[in-house]
Amino acid sequence: MTWRCTGIRWSSGHPAIGWYAEGRGERSSPLGYGRPLAFAARGERSCLGVRRAGKRTPCPTAARVPGRATSAQCPECARLDRSFSVAADTNAADPRPYRVYLAWFGPGLVKVGITAEERGPARLLEQGAVTWAWLGRGPLMAGRRTEELLRAALGVPDRIPYARKRAARAVLPGPADRSREVAALHGRALALPGWPSSLEPLACEVNDHAGPFGLTALPAPVRVATEMVPDGAVVGRLAAAAGPDLHLADGLVVDTRLLAGWELVAPAAGRTTEVPTAALVLPSGTADGQDGLF
Repeated sequence: MTWRCTGIRWSSGHPAIGWYAEGRGERSSPLGYGRPLAFAARGERSCLGVRRAGKRTPCPTAARVPGRATSAQCPECARLDRSFSVAADTNAADPRPYRVYLAWFGPGLVKVGITAEERGPARLLEQGAVTWAWLGRGPLMAGRRTEELLRAALGVPDRIPYARKRAARAVLPGPADRSREVAALHGRALALPGWPSSLEPLACEVNDHAGPFGLTALPAPVRVATEMVPDGAVVGRLAAAAGPDLHLADGLVVDTRLLAGWELVAPAAGRTTEVPTAALVLPSGTADGQDGLF
């Protein structure tokens, strides 16, 4: 029986690493800031299959997945996954109520998105939103129209690359400044003509994830792991986590989407971090270090 990593999981504002074993289901291991974090990859990276309605169907061919891919699915399982997906607009008939949100990741980095109301702020934690606010609630398609309205009228995107979020995290302004930016955009959004009549506007209540993410003591991120490799190891101390990213005390950032699909085991005594990395380019355009093994 092999337990394979499924990436980071956020529950009640706390991060954990998820695991899946065929025939055994799923479990998780809580993460704690300030604690040692060490693992090594064994064997090859395999497709995790399709997860729907809380249950995972294994990949029928146990297909291999490239080490640099941020999705631990083979093309066939990915297509099946997206065939009934709200994110891919292939499940437009979903009857559940949805919430529209504004998510702030750094100065000028704000996006609009939607999430099922029953999920609460879990989607904001998964995306690494530092500061955020609800904008409205209503049917799925009303939420989609609101996304389109903000994109067209205010230039607010519905996607921001993780690399930009990661870099912005290193130079965050104080909570008052980021709260003001979200509140100002919230007011502009509610004042727009063409607001869908079936979407209930929500009063501005700005929330902040600096505490759950551990950002108040975030070490300067200087390198990011670019892939996990067979027998590759990560050894350090966990300082913070945001979205899918783990921030180690030595400045290394590990995107847990790259860990999904691997069997991770305890490394041999005395091992140090040995995975391909790249220098993290900060918003100022400066970075330290060279590519290679960290």
